[in-house]
Amino acid sequence: MPAQRRGPVDSSRSRLAEACARISASRPFELAIVAVILANGVVLGLETYPDLGAAGTALHAVEWVFRVIFVIEIAIRLLAYGRRPQDFFRQGWNVFDFLVIVAIFVPVLHGDSALLRVVRVLRMVRLVRFSPGLRTIVAALWRSLPGIGGFFALAVVTLYVYGMAGWLIFGKVYPEEYGDIGRSLLTLFVLLSLETLPDLIEQGMEVSPWTVLYYASFVVITVNLLLNILIAVFVNSMEEARRLEMTEGLAPGYDSDGDGVPDEVDRIAISQRLDDLRTLIVELERELRIDRDDGRGRRLPKD
Repeated sequence: MPAQRRGPVDSSRSRLAEACARISASRPFELAIVAVILANGVVLGLETYPDLGAAGTALHAVEWVFRVIFVIEIAIRLLAYGRRPQDFFRQGWNVFDFLVIVAIFVPVLHGDSALLRVVRVLRMVRLVRFSPGLRTIVAALWRSLPGIGGFFALAVVTLYVYGMAGWLIFGKVYPEEYGDIGRSLLTLFVLLSLETLPDLIEQGMEVSPWTVLYYASFVVITVNLLLNILIAVFVNSMEEARRLEMTEGLAPGYDSDGDGVPDEVDRIAISQRLDDLRTLIVELERELRIDRDDGRGRRLPKD
């Protein structure tokens, strides 16, 4: 028998919970919330203009309408979990949505404070949860943080070494660019965009033609090699995030099978095995297309 898909609540949920679950899972509900979030962004943009007059009062009233709608949305999604509302907070996006909406009730955020505007801007980030593609990108960025940390350390060491070398070579000739380690690092950091490369090479040629090797090696190592490493880290994280997205329904929960391994790891392993199986099938199909051997070194014709 096919496995029954688990909903956000258990089988003993009330009619109210079932109704809220149907609403929260419906496409019209999601589209309506997306439309409200977009309208919220338009209102935020309009409020940046000065001297709105009566329009400012109307926009303020519309903001309260948005707050009511978002509170109702969170209430529906919470009630959809029935007797286990704590399960709502097992998903990171749910926690983010809850904090952004509940923040409007914090006393220090009342009025027209800068923090309140930041919270209102954060509502726009909620659009990510309604787009699988955006969720995959954000998940990939989150997963790539450890790799990016190592890349950042390598980049800092490389820049520092080249910064010291630049100070030794050009410090006395061009003190504005390489007068100290701070100026040298700033010059090399701007050079990462390659916009100042022709001017710096021209200056270096006045000192010695060998300075071209300094700039050429810097461009090859930092701009090309390190950038490719960063891209590789992110692409690998994108692949893992895509695997999790594809196998999302195979093992819901944190450790539903009780094997001590988080379901997230199980999903990656399952997806990798499926990819290996596809590769094996392709290889078998390729072998079946060649002439078969009769066992005595002679090839038999294809059927």
